[in-house]
Amino acid sequence: MPDITDIIKDKVIKICEAYEQKTGDDEMRHIKSVVDISGRLAGKFGADKEITVLSAYLHDISEPSEYGDRDDHHIYSAELAGKMLAELNYPADKIERVKKCVLHHRGSKMMAKESVEEECVADADAISHFYSLPGLFQVAYGPKGLTTEQGREWVRKKLENDLNKLSQKSRDLYKSRYDLIVEALFGGDYKA
Repeated sequence: MPDITDIIKDKVIKICEAYEQKTGDDEMRHIKSVVDISGRLAGKFGADKEITVLSAYLHDISEPSEYGDRDDHHIYSAELAGKMLAELNYPADKIERVKKCVLHHRGSKMMAKESVEEECVADADAISHFYSLPGLFQVAYGPKGLTTEQGREWVRKKLENDLNKLSQKSRDLYKSRYDLIVEALFGGDYKA
């Protein structure tokens, strides 16, 4: 019998595939990155890997599900995560832990992290941008409609903000990657 993580992974893939066919947006790329990074962080920081990985798969689930508005996707994704896990008879105490990870993953909301699992998911969400530079530039020049220089500055600020959102443990691990990106893209003028 497949474990809960495999079942949720399959459900999320199906939801994302349907959304991509409809809109052209590949939400699964970001989710996979967050899953991978949060799993690695869980191992380094002694977090419950099942809670962390489930939370990573579900952290943005409201967006491809087109459930609620994007600005409050952390709230709607936590709600959907709870419903999906309850349908699978996942233990109520673990559902609450996953919901908290999903609710607190947004770095822009600067909510206090109450567990190492919450830190892992929130940090992985921010770190994922260090691995998706083309996507950031696509947003800058596509939907945002920025000029070349405006887009460059928007991406630089986004990456700097992501670094500043990280827990100290993750910042220690990823600061050198950030510095390499800044050096390559911006000439090193903007080291944090």
